[in-house]
Formats: sequence, C-alpha cells, structure tokens
Amino acid sequence: MKLTLNGIQTGRAAYEAAGYRLPAFDYETIKKNTCGHPVWIHFGAGNIFRAFQANVVQNLLNEGVMDTGLIAAEGYDYEIIEKSNRPHDNLSILATLKADNTVEKTVVASIMESLILDSGNVKEFTRLQEIFAAPSLQMASFTITEKGYAVTDAKGNVLPAIAADFEKGPSRPDSYLGKVVSLLYRRYENGLPLAMVSMDNCSHNGDKLQAAVLAFAEAWCGKGLAEQGFLEYVKDPSRVSFPWSMIDKITPRPDSKVEAMLAQDGIEELDAIVTSKNTYIAPFVNAEECEYLVIEDAFPNGRPPLEKGGVIFTDRATVDKVEKMKVCTCLNPLHTTLAVYGCLLGYTLISEEMNNPLLKRFIEIIGYQEGLPVVINPGILDPREFIDQVVNVRIPNPFMPDTPQRIATDTSQKLAIRFGETIKAYEKSPELDTADLKLIPLVFAGWLRYLMGVDDKGNPFTCSADPLLETAGAYVKDFELTDAPKDLSVLDPLLSNEKIFGVDLVKIGMAETVKGYFAELSAGTGAVEAALKKYVSI
Repeated sequence: MKLTLNGIQTGRAAYEAAGYRLPAFDYETIKKNTCGHPVWIHFGAGNIFRAFQANVVQNLLNEGVMDTGLIAAEGYDYEIIEKSNRPHDNLSILATLKADNTVEKTVVASIMESLILDSGNVKEFTRLQEIFAAPSLQMASFTITEKGYAVTDAKGNVLPAIAADFEKGPSRPDSYLGKVVSLLYRRYENGLPLAMVSMDNCSHNGDKLQAAVLAFAEAWCGKGLAEQGFLEYVKDPSRVSFPWSMIDKITPRPDSKVEAMLAQDGIEELDAIVTSKNTYIAPFVNAEECEYLVIEDAFPNGRPPLEKGGVIFTDRATVDKVEKMKVCTCLNPLHTTLAVYGCLLGYTLISEEMNNPLLKRFIEIIGYQEGLPVVINPGILDPREFIDQVVNVRIPNPFMPDTPQRIATDTSQKLAIRFGETIKAYEKSPELDTADLKLIPLVFAGWLRYLMGVDDKGNPFTCSADPLLETAGAYVKDFELTDAPKDLSVLDPLLSNEKIFGVDLVKIGMAETVKGYFAELSAGTGAVEAALKKYVSI
C-alpha cells in the first residue's frame, strides 16, 4: 500500500479493509478548480495544519459544500514540502487518537498544491504571485509560530534579515515575512482585497501579523520603494483584514507507535524524519479528537463556508474572550505547569503525569480555583466545561504521545500571557487579592528550578529550546541542590522582568513567595516532590 494518488486508487480495497477513511470527492475536478481559482492558501505546512484545517476542508469537499481545496506554502523549512508533501502527492494520514483507545485513520487529500516560498526559485515564486493576483483568493492563513511574526529582537532592534529587506523593496526580499508582504503587494497592484488570517496559538495573533506587515509597508513606502497607496491599502480593513483567531488542537510530533501501527496495516514508506532545521515531519500526523477554531468574521473578499465544518465565526471581542479563556486559564497554563514539573520529575508523557494525584490536583487548583474567578465567559464556549474536558479527557488521554519536553519549549515567552494576565486581573479586582494566589507562584519557582537543568533525582537534563534560556539560566547557574542558605536576592532582576512574567513580581510582592518556593524546590534531591506534597493538598 502506497500513500500516493495512484496508491489509494489501486489499493482502495486494502485501505478500506484496514479501516481508513478515504477522500470521497472527484480529486481531479477539485484540483482543477483550486489551481485555476484558488480560494485559500496557507503558510506553514506543518502538523497542526494537516491535522486540523486540511481535514476540515476534506470533510467539506466530501460533503460537496466546497469545490476548491487548499494550497500549502512553506517558507521556513523547505524540506517539509520536498520530503513529505511531494513524494506523497500532498496526501497525508491523520491518525486521530481517541481517549477510548480507538484510532480513526483518514487519508487527507484536500491539499491540491504545495509550494516553496523561495524568491530565488523563479517558477515557485511566480506561481505564488499568480495565486495572490487571483480575484478568487479570499484568505491567506498562517501557522508559522509566534516567533515567525517578529520584526525586532527582545531589545526592540530590527532583526538583521528584516532590516536588509526594508532596503530592498517588494521586488526582491529574502526574509519569510518580506516575501509574504511582497506577495501582498502584488495583490495590491491588482486592486484586490484579502483576509490575512493568523491561526497561530498566540494572543491577538491578527495584530502580530498586521504589525509585521505594516512595518514592511511603512519602510518600503517611506523609502519610495513601494507606492504610497500600498500603506493605505494595508491599513484599510475593507481591503486587507487581519482577523483574530483562537486555535486549539493538541498535535504532538509524529509518534513511532503510530508509525508502527500504520506500517502494520501495510502502508509503506511512512518513516518520520527530522529535517536539517530540526522539524519533525512524517507522511502522517497524530492528534487528539477535540478541536476548536474561532475566527473573527472579517473577510473583505468573502470566505469559505467553514462554519459547516465546525469553525466558529464571531466578532473580535468574543474571539478575545475565548482566547483569554483558553490561553490564560483553561488549557495553556495547565500544560505549562505539567511541562515544567514533568521535566523535573522525569516524566516523558504528559498523560502519565495525570496519574500522579499531586500533579492532577496542582492543575485543578490553578484552573478552577485561581484562574476561573477572573475568566469572562465568552458565551459560545463554557469555561468550566472547557476545563472539565481538558482535565478529565484531553490531557489524560493515554494515546496522545505528547511530552512535557515539547511543551516546555519557549516557556519564557509563555509565562506572561499564561499566568501574568490572571495576576493582573486579581490586581484590578476589588474582591480578589494576589496574596491568595498560592500555586501560580509555585509554577514560577518551578521554572527557575527547571532552568538549573537537573531533575529531582539529581540527574542532569537538557532544557528545551528557549530564546531566553541562556539569559534566564544565568540567574540560577551558581545554585546547587542543597538546603544551605542561598542569596536569593540575585533573582530579583529576573523576577522583576515584566516581559517574562507579565508583571513585576518584586513590585507586587510575589517575588518573596517565588523565592521561598525556589529555595525549597532546590533544597536537595526529592525536594520537588516534597514541596508538592506540602503545598498541593489532595
């Protein structure tokens, strides 16, 4: 059995006998429609896109609701297209791992074309320009991670690659963002509207994308490298919109157990690979069943009927409430807590942590007791029911191969939104007191302990990638696992960093609590477990 168009055609009986759901639409007709009249192009051809958006479109194609598929573009890691998409005719297998120990296997065929965002590749870039010049195009969406929208570094300095592109104009940029904006410039030249939709898992993602695009437009127009009308075009929401969105679907790296299961079915050449840019890809993707995508309904050129596939369209204020509900309380803080303490306690699966009553109670207190009192109910999703599903179904799912090490990536970039917003809400509330927050400070202290790179048994481990790993780690590098008195005042500059924690922990009086916890967590081997037993009542 081959995962190619010919393979699923000639091997249809074998695929169906093995329980695979196959595309139920006329592929050639949809491909002709898509290439001739593109509606949706997506940048960031990674796992979440293939597990979520591509499957939503597939379902709508199967039902006859849509008659065009997706175009995928990749601007960071070309090997995704070259080694995963194209050898398999843009097909992929979605293994949906359900909590009841069943796996739903789907051959997803909704991606009709895949392209490399390389301005040096004339053929590929010309095709991208054609797509952006098409009147039918309604949406360019993105899952390129929050870092992908950065135009400046942590100190506010324009990144070298971006600064170089500011001098080049729309005809020959080299950076990812520069090439995207140059394609948007092509659309401007054709007088056509477009929705630029960030679907990345970060707060107010549309604003981040808009800020990046505006930075290029202002630089190019200010230097006379682009028509002045382009800046007006980018600023006009009736011509270019940057909707906010909230996306939620746990999609771990390709898992070897899933690969073995698919191979046992008889499917060949499904080996997972790690690219030269350290991207984990495979012709299959494994993900949980639960999924949410809420998008601000701001599409100046119309949009696909994705609401018929479960996508929720609403106003910006509601998207903001949903995003804050999820990111600040109901999921992301719980994940980060388990990531930090999972690494310290030697866990390699998030789901296994939920078998530890202390860790389970830890996240329940953070979610229900410390976070929920300041959550604004968005109306379209109930916060308590959301946490219930997260705690009782989603995170404990034993068939989800997600690791604390993966989730611990970029923790310094996550703490401010995942915990800092709750602290700010407590500060603003006349009924609540930040002194009542007992376990959020324990998460912060746990992160400091994590930065030491030594687990609770005294074994060294490698901290996950983080842009501030070296900077933040420097504050704890001289500490050892001992109950001897420590000069904890050296942590104050770090704890007062509002960019990391969302608030100045020294100023609001929480730093002393964090430092006290840290002293206990680093008092020796077994100190992490001891601190959990002391502060997490079960």
